[in-house]
Amino acid sequence: MRAGSTRPSRRRPTRAAALFIHAPTVLQLHAGQVAELALRHRLPTMFHQGGYARAGGLMAYGADTTEIWHHAAVFVDKIIKGAKAADLPVEQPTKFELVINLKTARAIGLTIPQSLLLRADEVIQ
Repeated sequence: MRAGSTRPSRRRPTRAAALFIHAPTVLQLHAGQVAELALRHRLPTMFHQGGYARAGGLMAYGADTTEIWHHAAVFVDKIIKGAKAADLPVEQPTKFELVINLKTARAIGLTIPQSLLLRADEVIQ
């Protein structure tokens, strides 16, 4: 509504320029559908896990989940061997991955700078 008005504004809804998804891993089951919908609407997409870019999303940048699960297994091993969970240190991810899907970039008419492609851990052609 406009200030001082009781009637709703007649502005047209604005269209999103891009899509950023940081969702639970369970959404990854539908990563292909999310990517397909974004592609249909020519929306650049950014995700937090590489699987989304591999499923057709434009890009993903986030902690390497393989590394996270490896560290989790190390913690479980320590606990099984008698360590108290409360005594284990809190750790943050140290390895991150950047995945870029060039096929998707071409389909939506984007050019990815060479400097970004050189930094990527994986480029999907």
